[in-house]
Amino acid sequence: MTTVALGLRENWPQFGLLVLINAFVGGMVGLERTVVPLIGAEQFGIASTTIVVSFIVSFGLVKAFSNLVSGHLADLWGRKRVLVIGWLFGLPVPLMIMWAPRWEWVVAANALLGINQGLAWSMTVIMKIDLVGPKSRGLAIGINEFAGYVAVGVTAFLTGYLASRYGLRPVPFYLGIGYAILGFGLSILLVRDTRSHVALEMAGCKEPDGTIGFREVFSLTSWRDKNLFAASQAGLVNNLNDGMSWGIFPLFFISFGLGVERIGVLKAIYPTAWGILQLVTGPLSDRLGRKGLIVAGMWVQAAGLLLTALTRTFGWWFAGSLMLGIGTAMVYPSLIAAVSDASSPAWRARSLSVYRFWRDLGYAIGALAAGLVADRFGFPWAIGSIGVVTFLSGLVVALVMEEALGSRQ
Repeated sequence: MTTVALGLRENWPQFGLLVLINAFVGGMVGLERTVVPLIGAEQFGIASTTIVVSFIVSFGLVKAFSNLVSGHLADLWGRKRVLVIGWLFGLPVPLMIMWAPRWEWVVAANALLGINQGLAWSMTVIMKIDLVGPKSRGLAIGINEFAGYVAVGVTAFLTGYLASRYGLRPVPFYLGIGYAILGFGLSILLVRDTRSHVALEMAGCKEPDGTIGFREVFSLTSWRDKNLFAASQAGLVNNLNDGMSWGIFPLFFISFGLGVERIGVLKAIYPTAWGILQLVTGPLSDRLGRKGLIVAGMWVQAAGLLLTALTRTFGWWFAGSLMLGIGTAMVYPSLIAAVSDASSPAWRARSLSVYRFWRDLGYAIGALAAGLVADRFGFPWAIGSIGVVTFLSGLVVALVMEEALGSRQ
């Protein structure tokens, strides 16, 4: 019988496996960062920016609601089963985009991708937190998000490179077929469920509260608990600017004559910096606290967006994208860890699912809002207005959130 223990060192084989699987999950999103907006504009001849970014709206809405149910399903069915189901929805995505005869197929594929990401990425986060226990949450989340977003960045670069050599379709999407098969196979064959680790952590809690209902968890995470509210609104705005950059940046850059391969570089540097630096910012939040990193990170993101909107050359755009990546690296693991700090182990998975619901709803809101602004006023206004919203969100965290270092002792 296997002994259950909490800690990264005690659970490193399963932890490492989940890191690898989350890299494949991230790679599935990276397939679309450079190429898909250009497919809409160039291959399908869509003139409206709002319609082009509709694939991100479908992705964000479906992913948000998938996140919302993922924690409940994880408690009901087990983490592994939900992870496998997530990969089942991801398998057809690259094939649908490769051979889509109409734009609606791409939108539908992104709805399936939203389910894949909402279930699979949520499970890799929750399972790592289950494994390591309360003292290393920031480190665990930093490693998880490092793997996912470095894969996003590398794949965004590779798809840009392949598209510049072989065209926008189908070659860049061959990567996605490999990611989906490997992620699905490893999840079925090697992953073990982590509910026994949750039970062990709950046994050490002074005030276990497993009877709390989902409605109460939703209200606590959304508005009643000020730390959870601050984290949820910051998460929404963080992905609001990410959704905007996903859809608007390639169209903005190409409007100035930038080639697909160089667009791929710009689209890669942002998630790559975001991914790599989380190896530092995740554990740093365990030592210094979450709030300062979140506030500073939101403001660095805002500065990067405004720099991008106000400049017209590759060098400045590179700097803006790098700042966006640095700021997001400061924010992303700190927000997830802050939600974990403020939640009981008994309802942590559900609280994280509610936080991720609000966070990933930002994809849909950001893409739609930016598309409407871009169609009316132009790309720089769309980018700059999201930058201002990002700054204001950081101000909300500065005024509302309280540090909770004591919960990690």
